[in-house]
Amino acid sequence: MSSLLRNFWYMAMPGKQLKPGQMIHKKMLGDPLLVGRTNEGQIFAMRDICPHRGIPLSHGWIEGNAVCCCYHGWKFETEDGRCSEIPSLTSDNNLEIERIKVPVYPAQEVQGNIWVYIPNDPKEKLDLSKISSPPLIPDFGIACPGISETIDFDCNIDHAIIGLMDPAHGPYVHRSWWWRNGPRKFRIKEKAYEPAPFGFRLVPYQMPKSAKPYRLLGKDITIEIVFKLPSYRTELLIGDRYKACAFTAITPIDENHCQLFQSLYWTVPGLVIFKPLLSILTRQFLSEDRDVIIKQQEGLAYDPSLMLIDDCDTQAKWYFRLKQEYLKSLQESREFENPVEPRILQWRS
Repeated sequence: MSSLLRNFWYMAMPGKQLKPGQMIHKKMLGDPLLVGRTNEGQIFAMRDICPHRGIPLSHGWIEGNAVCCCYHGWKFETEDGRCSEIPSLTSDNNLEIERIKVPVYPAQEVQGNIWVYIPNDPKEKLDLSKISSPPLIPDFGIACPGISETIDFDCNIDHAIIGLMDPAHGPYVHRSWWWRNGPRKFRIKEKAYEPAPFGFRLVPYQMPKSAKPYRLLGKDITIEIVFKLPSYRTELLIGDRYKACAFTAITPIDENHCQLFQSLYWTVPGLVIFKPLLSILTRQFLSEDRDVIIKQQEGLAYDPSLMLIDDCDTQAKWYFRLKQEYLKSLQESREFENPVEPRILQWRS
C-alpha cells in the first residue's frame, strides 16, 4: 500500500521556471505529468503519455490551447484533455476523436508557485467546486517569493518531513559560520502547540534571541510555524520593522524520492540586491538537511525499528497520526478528525 497521500495540492515548480509556450515533464507521486504554460500564460497539467502510441507528450509542443504530439501530430486540448485533431484521418473515417482523452489535473499558479492537484484516480472527472485552493502564504497578498530553491532528497517523503520538523538536530547539522559556528550552548526550549486544519501550529511567541539572519526584521520578533498535510510548512516571522516568511513544500516523486521547494518572502527593502547570496546560503542550509538524511538511508536500508521519544519527537508522532487519521477518514467516508491536542513541549537544543 502506498504511503503517499493523494487528493492534495502538490507544488510542481516555481513559476519562474516555466515560460509561455513551454512544457516540462514531472513525475509526481509516481505519475508521469506534463506541466505547461500556454502562450497566453495559462497553466495546465495532464498525463504525459500519448494514448496513441505511448510517447511522452512533453516531447511535443503547444499550438494555441492544445498540446501536439511529436510522433503523429495528435492534438489534445489543455483544458479537458480531449483529442481535437488526428492529421492522418481522412473524411471517410467516422472515428469520434473527441472521445479520446488524456487525463488532466487541476493546476494553478499561486504567489509565484505552480501547484498540481493529485487525485486518487486521474481518470475520474473531478468536481472542482469541492476542491480547496492551493496553500496561500498569509500576509503577503499576491507577492512572488524573493527566493525559490528546489533540492532533491533521495528518500521517502516521510523521512524528509520529520527530518525538517525535528527541533533537536540544529546544533549538530547546521554549523555554518553565518548561522551557528560557536560552541554548542544548549537551552531548555518550551513551546506551546495546538491543532490547525489538517495539521498543527506552534503558537506565536517572541523569540528571546534571534539568529543572525532574522535580525534584519528588527527587534521583538515573533514567530509562528504551521504544518499541514500533506507536506506544507509555513514559518512566519514578524519584527517591529519588517516581516518574512519561509514556506516549505515537499512533493513526492515516488516512494523513494522527493523534491523540496523552499520559497522565501520578505518586506525588507533593498534586500533584493542580496538575492544571489541569499540563494547560496539557503541552498547550503537545505543541503545540510539533505546530506544528513542521505546518510540516514544507509541505516534505514536494514529496516530497523525506530525510536521516537517525547517531547522532541512529538511533532513526528503527530505527523504519522495525522496521516493515519486522514487515510482512515477516507476509508470510512467520514470527516477528518484532527488527532492533535493542545500541548506544551520541552526539549534541550
